[in-house]
Amino acid sequence: MVKIRDIELGDFPLLLAPMEDVSDPPFRTLCKKHGADLMYTEFISSEGLIRDALKSRQKLDIYEKERPIGIQIFGSDIESMRLATEITAQSNPDIIDINYGCPVKKVACKGAGAGILQDIPKMVKMTAEIVKSTKLPVTVKTRLGWDESTKYIVEVAERLQDVGIEAISIHGRTRKQMYKGEADWSLIAAVKENTRMHIPVFGNGDIDSPEKAVTYKNKYGVDGVMIGRASIGNPWIFREIKHYIKSGSHHAPPNFLEKVDAVIEHLNTSIDWKGEKLAIAEMKRHYSNYFRGVVNFKETKMKLVTSNELDELHDILHNLRDTAGCFNFSNSY
Repeated sequence: MVKIRDIELGDFPLLLAPMEDVSDPPFRTLCKKHGADLMYTEFISSEGLIRDALKSRQKLDIYEKERPIGIQIFGSDIESMRLATEITAQSNPDIIDINYGCPVKKVACKGAGAGILQDIPKMVKMTAEIVKSTKLPVTVKTRLGWDESTKYIVEVAERLQDVGIEAISIHGRTRKQMYKGEADWSLIAAVKENTRMHIPVFGNGDIDSPEKAVTYKNKYGVDGVMIGRASIGNPWIFREIKHYIKSGSHHAPPNFLEKVDAVIEHLNTSIDWKGEKLAIAEMKRHYSNYFRGVVNFKETKMKLVTSNELDELHDILHNLRDTAGCFNFSNSY
């Protein structure tokens, strides 16, 4: 049984990665429904929390049905991160996670996210202060290093454990790589194999199928895997991996009707959470992912992404439900 303090996550937990503009409560609800064992919020700016910025505060919203759930924060100033931790704890998450992995320029080049990998002593000091400022378990998500010459993750993971983190998720790329090339899990395995490590070590990067999840589980010995991009438009990946681990066979992929129902649920819960106008606008990025591989769907997809009227969207989606048998997929297991 993998545990973060007293939070039981199962024998090989599947984690939903924190993804900006993706892993909000409506999407997390679907991932939880289909088997995610632990989920994280979108990353939240420490400065935004301190300034009481509306967008940052809204990201603190979590719901009982999502538990266990961690709230992830990022920033470059130690005192701001300490204060943000205290604010975050008031939302009563199960875990507080520190983002030391975001590679985007506007974050990393300000010394936050993966940017702190250029200053390991500061990274360790910041982590220690965050751990001291909360009674909640603190976890970290990070990368192998800043670039090829600074892959110090084995030492870094041990030092972060020594100042009190209770789990670590490692993306198998450097900041310089961004999301290019193949993730290198050999160093993630080296962290897990370090005899001084006693906290859970989760691997992240390129897990996009049940086969790969099982292969990496067996080859690299990690305690669980964190899934990000492969879950976008495909919250069913969690149930499919679990089924494959248990049985060695594939779970039937979601049929067209399941996909339509998931889109309807995603849209409606988004409206409940963020309001009709914003929900309609932000759902447009999801339709292509949900309906990827559906034959002869281009015209319908264009209607979905160009419509700004809720009634029209509901008409399109419910018509798809009624005609589900007319659609086929170009690829499947």
